[in-house]
Amino acid sequence: MIAAFTRAQADAAHKLALIKVVANKGPKAIQVAVETAAKAAKRRDSFAKKLKALGVVLNEGVG
Repeated sequence: MIAAFTRAQADAAHKLALIKVVANKGPKAIQVAVETAAKAAKRRDSFAKKLKALGVVLNEGVG
């Protein structure tokens, strides 16, 4: 589960970076990138919540 969180954390960071990449492609591309990044962040936060409930301490600065 920790590995899944780490992957979700990296995926969320990657999706946030994609917003900058598509900034010149127009509003529709930006909107899709923002929605995708939000889903990835929600998934990351879900894993973090589950791990916290299990008593696992996460180092949020990594990734």
